[in-house]
Amino acid sequence: MSHPPVTAAVYEIKSADLPLIAFQLRTTDLDAVAQALQAQLSDTPDFFDQDPTLIDLDAIAADTASIDLVGLQQLLQQHGLKPVAFRTSNPEWEQKALATGLVRADDARIRRQTPVAAVVPVSSPTPQPLADAMVLDRPLRSGQQVYAKGRDLIVLAMINPGAEVLADGHIHVYAPLRGKAIAGARGFAGARIFAQSMDPELISIAGVYRTSENPLPPEVLGQPAHVSLQNGPEGERLTIVPLRS
Repeated sequence: MSHPPVTAAVYEIKSADLPLIAFQLRTTDLDAVAQALQAQLSDTPDFFDQDPTLIDLDAIAADTASIDLVGLQQLLQQHGLKPVAFRTSNPEWEQKALATGLVRADDARIRRQTPVAAVVPVSSPTPQPLADAMVLDRPLRSGQQVYAKGRDLIVLAMINPGAEVLADGHIHVYAPLRGKAIAGARGFAGARIFAQSMDPELISIAGVYRTSENPLPPEVLGQPAHVSLQNGPEGERLTIVPLRS
Protein backbone atom coordinates (compact mmCIF):
# COMPACT_ATOMS: atom_id res chain seq x y z
CA MET A 1 0.00 0.00 0.00
CA SER A 2 1.39 3.38 -0.94
CA HIS A 3 1.31 6.27 1.49
CA PRO A 4 -0.04 9.69 0.53
CA PRO A 5 2.67 12.30 -0.03
CA VAL A 6 3.58 14.58 2.85
CA THR A 7 2.59 18.12 1.95
CA ALA A 8 3.07 21.58 3.38
CA ALA A 9 -0.46 21.33 4.79
CA VAL A 10 0.86 19.05 7.54
CA TYR A 11 3.50 21.44 8.90
CA GLU A 12 6.08 24.00 7.91
CA ILE A 13 9.58 24.60 9.27
CA LYS A 14 10.71 28.21 9.29
CA SER A 15 13.35 30.28 11.03
CA ALA A 16 12.21 32.43 13.97
CA ASP A 17 13.65 35.03 16.31
CA LEU A 18 13.11 34.53 20.04
CA PRO A 19 13.49 37.49 22.41
CA LEU A 20 15.69 36.44 25.32
CA ILE A 21 16.82 37.86 28.61
CA ALA A 22 20.59 37.63 29.02
CA PHE A 23 21.76 36.82 32.56
CA GLN A 24 25.46 37.70 32.62
CA LEU A 25 26.88 35.85 35.60
CA ARG A 26 30.00 37.35 37.22
CA THR A 27 30.50 34.96 40.14
CA THR A 28 29.94 31.30 40.99
CA ASP A 29 28.79 32.25 44.52
CA LEU A 30 25.07 31.47 44.22
CA ASP A 31 24.36 32.78 47.72
CA ALA A 32 25.60 36.19 46.62
CA VAL A 33 23.53 35.97 43.44
CA ALA A 34 20.43 35.02 45.42
CA GLN A 35 20.87 37.96 47.80
CA ALA A 36 21.37 40.39 44.90
CA LEU A 37 18.29 39.14 43.05
CA GLN A 38 16.19 39.35 46.19
CA ALA A 39 17.32 42.91 46.88
CA GLN A 40 16.78 44.04 43.30
CA LEU A 41 13.39 42.41 42.69
CA SER A 42 11.84 42.66 46.15
CA ASP A 43 9.65 45.61 45.11
CA THR A 44 8.66 44.03 41.79
CA PRO A 45 8.54 40.26 42.37
CA ASP A 46 6.50 39.72 39.19
CA PHE A 47 8.82 41.72 36.94
CA PHE A 48 9.77 38.56 35.03
CA ASP A 49 7.09 36.12 33.90
CA GLN A 50 8.78 32.93 32.70
CA ASP A 51 10.91 34.96 30.28
CA PRO A 52 13.23 32.77 28.16
CA THR A 53 16.75 33.37 29.44
CA LEU A 54 20.29 33.01 28.14
CA ILE A 55 22.90 32.27 30.82
CA ASP A 56 26.15 33.99 29.83
CA LEU A 57 29.16 32.57 31.71
CA ASP A 58 31.95 34.33 29.84
CA ALA A 59 32.32 37.13 32.41
CA ILE A 60 33.52 34.66 35.08
CA ALA A 61 37.26 34.27 35.61
CA ALA A 62 38.70 31.56 33.37
CA ASP A 63 40.48 29.81 36.25
CA THR A 64 37.27 29.27 38.25
CA ALA A 65 37.03 25.55 38.92
CA SER A 66 33.35 24.72 39.24
CA ILE A 67 29.84 26.07 38.93
CA ASP A 68 26.47 24.74 40.08
CA LEU A 69 24.45 25.15 36.90
CA VAL A 70 21.49 23.18 38.22
CA GLY A 71 21.32 25.36 41.31
CA LEU A 72 21.67 28.49 39.18
CA GLN A 73 18.78 27.47 36.95
CA GLN A 74 16.59 26.75 39.96
CA LEU A 75 17.46 30.15 41.43
CA LEU A 76 16.56 31.96 38.20
CA GLN A 77 13.28 30.05 37.94
CA GLN A 78 12.34 31.22 41.43
CA HIS A 79 12.46 34.80 40.10
CA GLY A 80 10.44 34.18 36.94
CA LEU A 81 13.32 33.55 34.53
CA LYS A 82 13.28 30.38 32.41
CA PRO A 83 16.79 29.32 31.30
CA VAL A 84 16.80 27.86 27.79
CA ALA A 85 20.27 28.62 26.43
CA PHE A 86 23.86 29.31 27.48
CA ARG A 87 27.11 30.82 26.28
CA THR A 88 30.57 29.87 27.52
CA SER A 89 34.09 29.33 26.24
CA ASN A 90 34.81 26.82 29.03
CA PRO A 91 34.61 23.25 27.60
CA GLU A 92 33.83 21.71 31.00
CA TRP A 93 30.98 24.14 31.66
CA GLU A 94 29.73 23.57 28.13
CA GLN A 95 29.29 19.86 28.80
CA LYS A 96 27.57 20.55 32.11
CA ALA A 97 25.20 23.04 30.50
CA LEU A 98 24.32 20.66 27.67
CA ALA A 99 23.65 17.92 30.24
CA THR A 100 21.06 20.13 31.95
CA GLY A 101 19.15 20.58 28.68
CA LEU A 102 20.34 24.06 27.78
CA VAL A 103 21.26 24.81 24.15
CA ARG A 104 24.30 26.70 22.87
CA ALA A 105 23.77 30.32 21.81
CA ASP A 106 27.25 31.61 20.99
CA ASP A 107 25.95 34.00 18.33
CA ALA A 108 23.41 35.76 20.59
CA ARG A 109 23.75 39.56 20.42
CA ILE A 110 23.60 41.13 23.87
CA ARG A 111 22.76 44.80 24.34
CA ARG A 112 24.74 47.20 26.49
CA GLN A 113 24.15 46.59 30.16
CA THR A 114 21.94 48.93 32.14
CA PRO A 115 22.86 49.79 35.75
CA VAL A 116 19.33 49.18 37.03
CA ALA A 117 19.35 45.47 36.24
CA ALA A 118 21.79 42.63 35.73
CA VAL A 119 19.76 41.36 32.80
CA VAL A 120 19.01 42.97 29.47
CA PRO A 121 17.18 41.89 26.34
CA VAL A 122 19.20 40.10 23.68
CA SER A 123 17.05 41.52 20.90
CA SER A 124 13.95 43.61 20.55
CA PRO A 125 10.84 41.42 20.33
CA THR A 126 7.96 42.21 18.01
CA PRO A 127 5.85 44.80 19.86
CA GLN A 128 2.73 43.26 21.40
CA PRO A 129 -0.57 45.05 21.97
CA LEU A 130 -0.51 46.80 25.34
CA ALA A 131 -3.26 46.89 27.93
CA ASP A 132 -4.88 50.14 29.07
CA ALA A 133 -2.35 52.60 30.40
CA MET A 134 -1.61 52.77 34.12
CA VAL A 135 -2.28 56.24 35.53
CA LEU A 136 -0.39 57.47 38.59
CA ASP A 137 -1.68 60.69 40.15
CA ARG A 138 0.56 61.00 43.21
CA PRO A 139 4.19 62.09 43.56
CA LEU A 140 6.83 59.40 43.89
CA ARG A 141 9.31 59.87 46.72
CA SER A 142 12.89 58.61 46.85
CA GLY A 143 13.01 54.81 47.09
CA GLN A 144 9.55 54.27 45.59
CA GLN A 145 9.11 52.31 42.37
CA VAL A 146 6.16 51.77 40.02
CA TYR A 147 6.10 49.24 37.17
CA ALA A 148 3.45 49.29 34.42
CA LYS A 149 3.66 45.70 33.21
CA GLY A 150 2.47 45.18 29.65
CA ARG A 151 1.23 48.75 29.30
CA ASP A 152 2.06 52.44 29.08
CA LEU A 153 2.50 54.56 32.20
CA ILE A 154 1.03 58.03 32.66
CA VAL A 155 2.30 60.04 35.62
CA LEU A 156 0.48 63.22 36.70
CA ALA A 157 2.80 64.24 39.53
CA MET A 158 6.51 64.73 40.16
CA ILE A 159 8.96 61.82 40.08
CA ASN A 160 11.46 62.86 42.74
CA PRO A 161 15.18 62.00 42.76
CA GLY A 162 15.67 58.42 43.93
CA ALA A 163 12.25 57.29 42.65
CA GLU A 164 11.87 54.97 39.67
CA VAL A 165 9.17 54.28 37.08
CA LEU A 166 9.23 51.41 34.61
CA ALA A 167 6.88 50.49 31.78
CA ASP A 168 6.82 47.90 29.02
CA GLY A 169 5.44 50.63 26.77
CA HIS A 170 5.74 54.42 26.75
CA ILE A 171 6.14 56.69 29.79
CA HIS A 172 4.34 60.05 29.92
CA VAL A 173 5.22 62.39 32.80
CA TYR A 174 3.03 65.51 32.98
CA ALA A 175 5.26 66.93 35.72
CA PRO A 176 8.99 67.18 36.48
CA LEU A 177 10.93 63.97 35.88
CA ARG A 178 13.84 63.97 38.32
CA GLY A 179 14.21 60.28 39.12
CA LYS A 180 14.65 57.26 36.86
CA ALA A 181 12.41 56.40 33.90
CA ILE A 182 12.77 53.05 32.11
CA ALA A 183 10.53 52.54 29.07
CA GLY A 184 10.40 49.45 26.87
CA ALA A 185 11.50 47.48 29.94
CA ARG A 186 11.10 44.13 28.18
CA GLY A 187 12.83 45.15 24.98
CA PHE A 188 10.28 47.26 23.06
CA ALA A 189 12.66 49.55 21.16
CA GLY A 190 9.80 51.71 19.87
CA ALA A 191 8.94 52.97 23.35
CA ARG A 192 9.33 56.67 24.20
CA ILE A 193 9.63 58.82 27.30
CA PHE A 194 7.81 62.16 27.50
CA ALA A 195 8.23 64.68 30.31
CA GLN A 196 6.95 68.16 31.02
CA SER A 197 10.28 68.96 32.70
CA MET A 198 13.12 66.64 31.64
CA ASP A 199 15.74 66.44 34.41
CA PRO A 200 16.20 62.70 35.10
CA GLU A 201 18.80 60.76 37.06
CA LEU A 202 18.50 58.01 34.44
CA ILE A 203 16.51 57.37 31.28
CA SER A 204 16.44 54.04 29.48
CA ILE A 205 14.67 52.49 26.49
CA ALA A 206 15.01 48.78 25.74
CA GLY A 207 18.21 48.52 27.77
CA VAL A 208 20.01 51.54 26.27
CA TYR A 209 20.47 54.15 28.97
CA ARG A 210 21.80 57.59 29.83
CA THR A 211 22.52 58.89 33.32
CA SER A 212 22.85 62.33 34.84
CA GLU A 213 26.63 61.88 34.73
CA ASN A 214 26.20 62.79 31.06
CA PRO A 215 24.30 66.11 31.42
CA LEU A 216 21.46 66.92 29.05
CA PRO A 217 21.94 69.86 26.68
CA PRO A 218 20.43 73.21 27.78
CA GLU A 219 17.64 73.10 25.20
CA VAL A 220 16.08 70.04 26.87
CA LEU A 221 17.30 70.17 30.48
CA GLY A 222 14.32 71.11 32.65
CA GLN A 223 12.22 71.65 29.51
CA PRO A 224 9.35 69.71 27.89
CA ALA A 225 11.08 66.98 25.91
CA HIS A 226 10.81 63.41 24.73
CA VAL A 227 13.25 60.52 24.39
CA SER A 228 13.45 57.89 21.66
CA LEU A 229 15.87 55.12 20.65
CA GLN A 230 17.56 55.68 17.30
CA ASN A 231 20.02 53.69 15.20
CA GLY A 232 23.14 55.50 14.04
CA PRO A 233 26.64 54.79 12.70
CA GLU A 234 27.82 53.89 16.22
CA GLY A 235 24.81 51.72 17.04
CA GLU A 236 21.74 52.44 19.13
CA ARG A 237 21.59 55.64 21.15
CA LEU A 238 19.03 57.72 22.97
CA THR A 239 17.86 60.93 21.31
CA ILE A 240 16.34 63.69 23.46
CA VAL A 241 14.53 66.51 21.66
CA PRO A 242 12.32 69.40 22.83
CA LEU A 243 8.55 69.08 22.67
CA ARG A 244 7.27 71.80 20.40
CA SER A 245 4.05 73.61 21.37
